[in-house]
Amino acid sequence: MSYQLYYYPANASLAPHILLEEIGCEYTLVLVDRAVNAHKSKAYLKLNPAGLIPALLDGDICLSETAAIMLHLADKHPAAALIPPLQSADRAQCYRWLIYLTNTLQADLIHYFYPDRLGGEFATEVKRRATARVTPMLDILNTQLAASGGPYLLGSTYTICDIFLFVMCRWTRDMPNPARNREHLGRFLDMMATRPAVIRAHRQEELDLPWY
Repeated sequence: MSYQLYYYPANASLAPHILLEEIGCEYTLVLVDRAVNAHKSKAYLKLNPAGLIPALLDGDICLSETAAIMLHLADKHPAAALIPPLQSADRAQCYRWLIYLTNTLQADLIHYFYPDRLGGEFATEVKRRATARVTPMLDILNTQLAASGGPYLLGSTYTICDIFLFVMCRWTRDMPNPARNREHLGRFLDMMATRPAVIRAHRQEELDLPWY
């Protein structure tokens, strides 16, 4: 079984990239060069009409949306134990935090990095408000790590949520109050950065230190 992951360094595609490394399955990375707008090319738009990265090919299955790709991969490789069993309380909580990360935190981070898309002449205000919104979101995640007993969002169980959380926290590294400034998130990031799969993915994407 071999997958094709369409990626660009440091984009949301980093999360399924790390996941593929954690699973240890065969896959191929296909660079979608944003520098030349390859994500808007006719060829790529056939894979993802939204023109966003990543996309995943799994035989005849073509998937976009990072969270959907990660759920699909985790379900296809149960031996990797990166998603809790169906109908379990932990599975429900995994859905909860994965959706929070992609629908809530990631959405405002996108506004922070691309304020012109939403604000036009008011881009500076859009970025300021996005910063203000992200701060309490990171506080919520910090509190969850403390409440779970750690070291992961669901306690002692490492899941796809933690991979996604690491990537989202990485995006905050140059913000005024980055994730690493919080006690539990900082400890979580330090620990995640030692995982061999995380190290391999960052090296493959040629991402320089500091990662977060």
